[in-house]
Amino acid sequence: MPTAAPAPLISTALKGRCPRCGEGSLFDGYIKVAAKCPVCGLGLAGHDTGDGPAFFIMLPLCIITALLALLLDRFAQPPLWVHMIVWPVFIALVVGYSLRPVKAIMIGLQYRYRNVERESGP
Repeated sequence: MPTAAPAPLISTALKGRCPRCGEGSLFDGYIKVAAKCPVCGLGLAGHDTGDGPAFFIMLPLCIITALLALLLDRFAQPPLWVHMIVWPVFIALVVGYSLRPVKAIMIGLQYRYRNVERESGP
């Protein structure tokens, strides 16, 4: 196993790259973690983020959405159907665009601070 420093966390997470080499793809699909890095061979199968990425996205997103909805209602006073269209679309877009990078950050942190590859076996 190389002793080189891991790839930069944020830039590799935004690109969906391997936390060790920063070159290979971290994902096999949209958010399914690949079995191993195609470039350096890092075993990625043991990296389980669970519901962590969804929690770290939804908690602040719910607060932000509620505040924005209140502000929109206070200053523009749109009909109720506008809220029913705008906010679900807003939430879906924010979650859709942020789930993959947040999951990649959590996997990068697991790689740096927890030896998942050794714990998951050969």
